[in-house]
Amino acid sequence: MADINPPDVRNGHTADGWSGHTGKPPPRKPDRTTPGDKPENGALSDSATWRRPPHRHFRQAYAAIDLGTNNCRLLIARPAAENFVVIDAFSRVVRLGEGLAQTGRLSQKAMDRAVGALKICSDKLRKRNVHLARSVATEACRRAENGEEFIERVREETGILLDIISAEEEARLAVLGCHILLEDGIGPAVIFDIGGGSTELVLIEPGAPVPRILDWQSVPWGVVSLTETVGSEEGDHEARLARYAKMRRLVSDSFAEFAERIADHHSPDLRLLGTSGTVTTLASLHLDLPQYDRRAVDGLIVPADSMRGISSRLSGMSPSDRRTLPCIGKERADLVVAGCAILESILDIWPAPRLGVADRGIREGILRSMMSADADGMEAQAALRRLKKSGA
Repeated sequence: MADINPPDVRNGHTADGWSGHTGKPPPRKPDRTTPGDKPENGALSDSATWRRPPHRHFRQAYAAIDLGTNNCRLLIARPAAENFVVIDAFSRVVRLGEGLAQTGRLSQKAMDRAVGALKICSDKLRKRNVHLARSVATEACRRAENGEEFIERVREETGILLDIISAEEEARLAVLGCHILLEDGIGPAVIFDIGGGSTELVLIEPGAPVPRILDWQSVPWGVVSLTETVGSEEGDHEARLARYAKMRRLVSDSFAEFAERIADHHSPDLRLLGTSGTVTTLASLHLDLPQYDRRAVDGLIVPADSMRGISSRLSGMSPSDRRTLPCIGKERADLVVAGCAILESILDIWPAPRLGVADRGIREGILRSMMSADADGMEAQAALRRLKKSGA
């Protein structure tokens, strides 16, 4: 995982610089867009150092699409000095993995929802004159019998060529996208990503521009897969607590091997950083926000006891009661309990006193990887031209 990978082996640079999208590249137009989000606090790539694109007027847009088991997310950004500026974003709950645990296949309705969201992404790529894009699919497409068929349908209907990445690559990109938010300290730390169909845990050694990965583990439990495996909520308060206990056992058993391997890395200065809808939702409840606010949540440090307390409270609540809570609502009410079970199991094996919260991850990791690789390529071409000009 510490190796440097190109932005997209299957969707490499084409002669016109267009990648990850099979349609013709849009014509070059004057830049009329305005920056959206503020520049991030530092941007690092998976190469040894972050390289600013060498052209002073470098204004190309890059895009990253992350199609997960639960969500479809798009981020479009431009390099800005040592950072990047987000110029467009899109996110929609598509529940691509709905029913996958029972059937082993992506359902027609789930695929229709995902394709609908990806069509919107495709339109945005064209409108924003995207120079280079990478689109990835994760656990749902890895596990589904008809995953490759779905990838072909997406290509035909949207022009987007999805790359089904490995769990290892998913973990690497998540670390690359959010590690700059890790709390300062000494010794190894754990970064985790609770997805819809899987959870990735990565033990890192901070230092240099990019942390060194010491160990990692991916388990097939995400908020969708765990919820569907355990079954729907029925009965009273005691029945809900029993269901939650079953979730905890399933996840803890899956973590057991990783927990044994990282036990020797425990120290008085344990640090933990999480990127997922689960941690951002619980952080919002910790802050008692009336509605979700990324600026308040991204980079927040929350006491682990508070996150456990919120998890315990949510696990005993009825779905109808959870729907009334701000920042949960109808979309997350039936899935957040599984996320809580996974989070508490992570806190069991890496009992850090505080939890860092990141509203960033795979998409940001993809963008930084592409920008760095593209800048490296431009520098190499410039060096070759200088050599030819000098007659060497």
